[in-house]
Amino acid sequence: MPVAITLHILSAVVWVGGMFFAYVALRPVAASLLEPPLRLPLWSQTFARFFPWVWAAVILLPASGYWIIFEIFEGMQNVGLHVHVMQVVGIAMIAIFLHVFFVPYPRMNRAITAGDFPAAGKQLAVIRRLIGVNLVLGLITIVFATGGAYWLNSVRPF
Repeated sequence: MPVAITLHILSAVVWVGGMFFAYVALRPVAASLLEPPLRLPLWSQTFARFFPWVWAAVILLPASGYWIIFEIFEGMQNVGLHVHVMQVVGIAMIAIFLHVFFVPYPRMNRAITAGDFPAAGKQLAVIRRLIGVNLVLGLITIVFATGGAYWLNSVRPF
């Protein structure tokens, strides 16, 4: 069980921490220092390095989460409300990531390749908003993961 819990926590830290860094630190600096012809390729290449880690998280989080649920709690019927909240929010986060990866991200890359920086910028704005939503959802999930068992129900936290 330590492997499942470790994989679960590390996956969440990498994904949510990466979004936090990108949104809170990199985005404002890139916007203030770089013009679109430089800023847009920076984001494209940043996402190209970050998204494989998100793919790993998208696979490992549900796999390890259900491993924990069925191994420690012996099924969904034995988990607290906080685990159900984490599951629903996690599925929403995965859906948002899949949309970003398959829709605005390729559009942004095609526009950058074509030299159409206004179109690429519009797609980056979509990505930025969706990553902002996912960041908030990820932080909410962390709140439920760390404290939800204590204030939502009497089930022991994992």
